[in-house]
Amino acid sequence: MEGIKVANAPCSWGALEFDLGATMPDHLQVLREIGETGYVGTELGDWGFMPTDPAALREVVSRHRLDLVGAFVPVALARKDAHQRGVADALRVAGLMAAAGYPDAFIVLADDNGTVPKRTSHAGRVTSAMGLGESQWETFARGAMQVAQAVKDEYGMRTVFHHHCAGYVETPQELDTLMALTDPQLLGLCFDTGHYAFGGGDPALGARQYGTRIWHVHFKDYNPRIGEQSRTRGWDYFESVRQGVFCELGKGAVDFGAVLAALDSQGYNGWMVVEQDVLPGMGTPKICAGNNRAYLKQLGL
Repeated sequence: MEGIKVANAPCSWGALEFDLGATMPDHLQVLREIGETGYVGTELGDWGFMPTDPAALREVVSRHRLDLVGAFVPVALARKDAHQRGVADALRVAGLMAAAGYPDAFIVLADDNGTVPKRTSHAGRVTSAMGLGESQWETFARGAMQVAQAVKDEYGMRTVFHHHCAGYVETPQELDTLMALTDPQLLGLCFDTGHYAFGGGDPALGARQYGTRIWHVHFKDYNPRIGEQSRTRGWDYFESVRQGVFCELGKGAVDFGAVLAALDSQGYNGWMVVEQDVLPGMGTPKICAGNNRAYLKQLGL
């Protein structure tokens, strides 16, 4: 697909946004291995994972011949009292990326996933009773728009919303609600194939439905066997990840060929960021990253 470039992200090495109190690889290892396995871009990771000095950040990312394509910013958007802090966090990250010479990178905005016990413990099987009410949805959407507007006004950078299991925007219906409540010219969508599948959706249909609202893409696969075990055994989000609900690309249920066809039909030419979320210390990230890159080459990427 013409114009699409492929990146990976620190979460594939266990460098997650969650405070899990566990040792993770440092940014030097992650960046080196992203480059060695054939990727040309990376996301920033949690604040402080990579250098927070712009010159140092530019140097270490460039050293591995990578581009910086975005940064994940979690905000508890359902709480109005969290919005001001969320704007400040987003501006801090956007300012770092802009000063480091990456003005086209995205703020990847998300709910503060994993912090609401009921949503976390029922990830992949939430019910409507666990969702937001009408006024809460309005608060959530206003907060997302406030962050996106501030980032645009201050740095001219774009913001995309990342739907995510263990947060308030997990299911296709919840994503529909948020997209309907927000300005498509101001807030784009970071479409994540694995989270969409774990949340109960068909990623190919989702990619077709949201079309040009999709400004950024995370390619993640979903193992339906693990998803079913999560439902029957009552695992929470983190146990599901630990058990491998997000598997190597091509080994799960996501039809990546169909997703690519849907994106291609809409003229998508942005970044494709591979994510195979693991907990710190899990698995063999570099081997998986190499396998995932080889799989995408088979699809023409």
